[in-house]
Amino acid sequence: MKGVRICILILALFGVWILPVGCGGNSGSTTTSSTPTQTIVTSGTNVQTITVNGGPPSVPDYPQPNTAFTSVTICEHGSTSNCATIDYVMVDTGSPGLRLLSSALAGSSLSLQTETANDGNQIGECVQFSDTSYVWGPVKTVDVYLANGNEIAYSVPIHILGDSTFSTIPSTCETGSNLEEDDLNSLGANGILGIGSSQYDCSVGGTNSCASGSEPPTASYYECSILGCTSAFVSLSQQVQNPVALFSRDNNGVIIELPAVSGPTLSLTGSMVFGIGTQTNNALGSATQFSLDSNGYINTIFNGTVFSSYIDSGSNAYFFQDTIAQDNGWYTPSSTLTLSAIIGNNTDVSFSVGNADNMFNDYPTYAVFNTLAGYSNGYFGWGLPFFYGRNVYTSITPQGNGTYFAF
Repeated sequence: MKGVRICILILALFGVWILPVGCGGNSGSTTTSSTPTQTIVTSGTNVQTITVNGGPPSVPDYPQPNTAFTSVTICEHGSTSNCATIDYVMVDTGSPGLRLLSSALAGSSLSLQTETANDGNQIGECVQFSDTSYVWGPVKTVDVYLANGNEIAYSVPIHILGDSTFSTIPSTCETGSNLEEDDLNSLGANGILGIGSSQYDCSVGGTNSCASGSEPPTASYYECSILGCTSAFVSLSQQVQNPVALFSRDNNGVIIELPAVSGPTLSLTGSMVFGIGTQTNNALGSATQFSLDSNGYINTIFNGTVFSSYIDSGSNAYFFQDTIAQDNGWYTPSSTLTLSAIIGNNTDVSFSVGNADNMFNDYPTYAVFNTLAGYSNGYFGWGLPFFYGRNVYTSITPQGNGTYFAF
């Protein structure tokens, strides 16, 4: 089997949202969700191209399956000339905040300002993932330009991964056998554009939950000086933030629009549309809304069991618990299966699960697999294959209150 990593959603990896089952969803009579009639917006001041194309060709795991990438332009805060455009940034509707590899900025002349606490110490962040890896680096302030420069977020705190601003990594970040994923080969992207439902890195249901020292996976902040870094509680305004929420307009959500595919495909191009109901090209229309619970989840009922669930472009497959044959966590049924689950309380969604070994071995240069699925214990994940042929809405509020998915 091809050596491809299982990329279980970034929302879960920035794991302050891994919490007990909630009660999200809507109500009403049961309906069946088939592939809807889809219009993909390709132009407008709030539209940006996204591509599922395997990612950076230089990484060992190329091509990466079912991973959406885009380009992001950042500038020194207050400057319109000292800027850099970073390509191969992963699009993730499951986490908030922009995170970029320092190596992706190495060829630029940018001199970015590091966020500081009230006492003048610089702020750093550690994110520990559920697979025992982590990322570490300073929080710096930039201006972010998207949609060909038509959508601008000023003074955005972002996370710079693998930066040499701090000489040492805190021991509470680099614990045990944890592996650092602060380079292109390990991360598989030049960064992550987190456009999830909250503005702030550590706010779920209105609570500032970034408390250093809690059990991983979690995000933790530190104050750093020449003497080293110590854990710190960081205010919302200094946390890594979702740049979309800081736009002057079109700041209440994002629509991911990718065309349908009938089988393995070399690559795929679609759109990321900013705002919901703010322009003529981003109306909610007849899409069904599914409210997120206080922990950032909706419900999915599968095989009679209710699971905490997410719809997330940063997850590269369907992830759920089943007895289907598997290889290294990927499902490998002898023939393609047609399954169904209920999202919320009333929307029946059918999906197909194919043999991952066959996909990777028969199509070694392909990046799009609409039937890719893997095992997940206790959660149901609707990853990027769910997005193919659907326009999927993720609403954004400052602290994640009253947010929803829709499709």
